[in-house]
Amino acid sequence: MSAGQTDLRYPIGKFTPQASHTSSEIATCLDQIRALPAKLEAAIAGLSDSQLDTPYREGGWTVRQVVHHVADSHMNAYIRIKWTITEDTPTIKSYFEKLWAETPETMLSPVVSLSLIRPLHHKFALLLEQLSADQLQKEFLHPETQKHVAIHNMIALYAWHGAHHTAHITQLRKRMNW
Repeated sequence: MSAGQTDLRYPIGKFTPQASHTSSEIATCLDQIRALPAKLEAAIAGLSDSQLDTPYREGGWTVRQVVHHVADSHMNAYIRIKWTITEDTPTIKSYFEKLWAETPETMLSPVVSLSLIRPLHHKFALLLEQLSADQLQKEFLHPETQKHVAIHNMIALYAWHGAHHTAHITQLRKRMNW
């Protein structure tokens, strides 16, 4: 990739886990998690079916699939965090994101997933803001990577994840002059 060219797969850069996060960093991430539903809704506002069915990059998901993916992914994140705070280093269940993006309901209006994301993020943020410093350090084990993932990194990851996929849509809109 030449200088000045953006990697369409990572419009805001890749996520990097950290050994720890300050309370200020966690608060910023929680604000991003709370704001995601409105930002995602604004990103797709006024798009036609044809535009919703446009991939954000060659070989990538359509805008419609991106919105449905965010709902699926963030539901899984919420459940993984609930397991982590109620069990001792649970091994979470992984899933095939690419196949989930092709299930029949992903052809429906993205409003279906937006109407799920709104209350999910409300509850997600309420849960996360109540966690103690000790709970933020609790970890789960990912069965595929065999890595331990701390809740504080999950909070940062899902703040990034929402912004990442919203940027897929907003940058496509800019490139296409929509």
